[in-house]
Amino acid sequence: MGVFSNLRVVEIGSSAATSYCARLFADFGADVQKVEPPAGDPLRRSAPLTPGGQSAWFAFLNFNKSSIIVDRAEADAILRLTTLIEGCDILVDGRDVDPADCPSVDITAIRQRCSGLIYVEASWFGREGPYAGFAATDSTVRALAGLVKLAGPVEGPPSHSPDFQTGILAGLWGFIAAASSAVTRTRGGAGRSWSLNIFESCITLSEYLMFEAFEHGDVMRRIGINRFWPNFPTGIYETKRGWLGVTTVAPTQWRAFCDMLGLAELRDDPALVLNDNRLQRADEIERQFLPRLKTRTAQEWFAEGLRRKIPIVAVPEISDLLQDSEKKERGAIVPVLLGEEEGLTAGSMQRLTLTPPRHGGRVPAPGEQQAFANSRRRQTGTASASSSIIDAGGLPLHGVRVIDFSMGWAGPLCTRTLADLGAEVIKVEAIQYPDWWRGLNRPAGFLAGQMYEKAVRFCMMNRNKRGITLDLKRTRGLDLAKRLLAGADIVVDNYSVDVLPRLGLGYDVLRTLNPRLVMMSMSAFGTNSAFRNCRGYGSTLEQGSGLPSVIGHPGQAPLMSHVAFGDAVGGLNGCAAVLVALIHALTSGQGQFIDLAQIECMMPFAAPWIAVNSIRGTPPIRYGNRHPQFVPHGCFRCAGEDNWILLAATDADMWQRLAVLVGRLDWAADASLKYVERRRDVEDEIERAIEGWTLPRNADQAMSELQASGVAAGVARLPIDLLNDRHLRSRAFLQEIERAFIGLHPQPSMPVREAAGSYEVRTAAPTLGQHNAEILSGVLGISDVEIADLMKQGIIGMAMLSEAELTKARTLPQNEKSALS
Repeated sequence: MGVFSNLRVVEIGSSAATSYCARLFADFGADVQKVEPPAGDPLRRSAPLTPGGQSAWFAFLNFNKSSIIVDRAEADAILRLTTLIEGCDILVDGRDVDPADCPSVDITAIRQRCSGLIYVEASWFGREGPYAGFAATDSTVRALAGLVKLAGPVEGPPSHSPDFQTGILAGLWGFIAAASSAVTRTRGGAGRSWSLNIFESCITLSEYLMFEAFEHGDVMRRIGINRFWPNFPTGIYETKRGWLGVTTVAPTQWRAFCDMLGLAELRDDPALVLNDNRLQRADEIERQFLPRLKTRTAQEWFAEGLRRKIPIVAVPEISDLLQDSEKKERGAIVPVLLGEEEGLTAGSMQRLTLTPPRHGGRVPAPGEQQAFANSRRRQTGTASASSSIIDAGGLPLHGVRVIDFSMGWAGPLCTRTLADLGAEVIKVEAIQYPDWWRGLNRPAGFLAGQMYEKAVRFCMMNRNKRGITLDLKRTRGLDLAKRLLAGADIVVDNYSVDVLPRLGLGYDVLRTLNPRLVMMSMSAFGTNSAFRNCRGYGSTLEQGSGLPSVIGHPGQAPLMSHVAFGDAVGGLNGCAAVLVALIHALTSGQGQFIDLAQIECMMPFAAPWIAVNSIRGTPPIRYGNRHPQFVPHGCFRCAGEDNWILLAATDADMWQRLAVLVGRLDWAADASLKYVERRRDVEDEIERAIEGWTLPRNADQAMSELQASGVAAGVARLPIDLLNDRHLRSRAFLQEIERAFIGLHPQPSMPVREAAGSYEVRTAAPTLGQHNAEILSGVLGISDVEIADLMKQGIIGMAMLSEAELTKARTLPQNEKSALS
């Protein structure tokens, strides 16, 4: 029995986001009924296709669901659909993206009758704002969200990864919203209604760079293939055999990388200690280390890097993933049945150990009911009699306590989302080693100027939390942490796998203190992986996911699409995982351990090619900026310096409107060109004509004219552009909040809303140790005298220690240290 085996989910319309949201419920046992027209969901025809003509993308989104055909031409279609929805617990609605001939039903009236119904409705841009009603595709939305312009050759065009990103990102957000509502229902609350904005979901990936631009100004430009501001080297490089993903952020990692390659001169050059200095000399540095990398294989370098604690990884082809026994054993790659074809695809990445997800499954044929459908006891569509216990207008996770041992981006995004949804999140740092997003290096004046309080990226990721400092390497600090954990619901960490166990805070210890505690480890490769000690950043995760091997043109190096893609993806998957485990804990009293491997969380973006390669046995086709279904599709130069627009013609009618707009009435009148295959024959000529039309125009002007003609188009934005994006401003997506040390600064909203307005950012990120007294006194009942003594002993504090103070702390008497430190 899965965690959601008592739930029925109904999915209507055609949207990758709502399909993935619903599939995540199916992963954990829900009876998911997918409503399709007689011709089937249009996504069934999405490339890439298997040899048998099955869509590998549709397969990934829909295995373990059942299918119900509802023909809107039939007299009872509306009644049938209404009855189906009234009998479900969760309705996910993709009709605003593509109605897929779904009958029109009165959702408002249904929700009035079924107060327990959880409703998630997806749209590209929301129902209001300048972009509302825009024609869109996965790639045009990513361009607008700042996820295209910074990747690719300096001269352009910007390069972007194939489709399948927006659906996964927005699907995760939809699932998080619905699952948080399920938490409310589990505690006796009513259902909730959510609007899911796909465009804003994508900004989860670019918000880090957007706020770096807020802090540092307009400093980001496209600087070459596999190069990204502000770190260097962070890219994919050729070896004797295979490709190697490299990321050096900390000075120690840079020195270790140079040592590994025997480049003492680079290692000892004081001008190369910091990333920005190395980036300015990237060509010179690469000329020295590229030949060295070609002396050994990628696997040999990976093994050496593992020993030296350098964040490097062998970059796999899709075929390498299919031969990875560990990925299969962990469920990152699972079997899938597509009609008569047996293949493999990406599984569920929410690695719950007590209540694991289903291991693969079957893709339903149109109208096919799976064997497990309708066999579960499910809740009714109405809230329980005790629904008044929970304020319908309150935050869904009110009353949930989270202890946050995470740093950087991935873990803090998970806990920030829980906090945004109402959880009480207590962030634990140490004055010895605070969150490294406060500042990794300590240049002159860093401590005296309290620069660790002035990092906007830290403030962005830690709002709505309270902050405490504890030295976990000392007995009193460790004991206080255990007391906090004894009263918590969730604990999250993204340290290396052995850090908390070595301190005496492993799950084997914590479950004896608190049997209902949900504990999640968010390591790079997983706690039981052969590579469990591998260091990793968001870039490492993308490099090792298989995704770079399908980006770009045939014969090119594998290409990265983003500087730290994997962090945000890991954070969203982590949030989804703890919500599933929390629901199980609330209903059963049993907590559990979640072994989230962040590198696996990236694999869904390569899922269609995993499936096709597993059946066909041939490597994926790389299309560059073109598309297997849409012609034309690409990134085109506009007037001015480095201005671009991404556009696509997704069907014959859109193609004809585009042809008329660019002045090719002959193409619009040519009946043969309504077929993609015929347009493919003259794709070069079509692209030249389009660029001839875009080149004299400002990018925003071109987008306006294209959208006025109903053609999908999006300007390739820089992250800094999002700070003043007219659509985001109209929706008040950025909220202004005051904080000590930095003053008024913007905060991004969640891409899910329950009302017209966004969820309010309630409090700014904590300063270091800001809530020590409040939490120690109010939560643990510790006296003011004892708090003062803890401060005197350096177990808590409100100021980051210097290197000299750290050295002194290491010489403390043994009886002041934890026996396990």
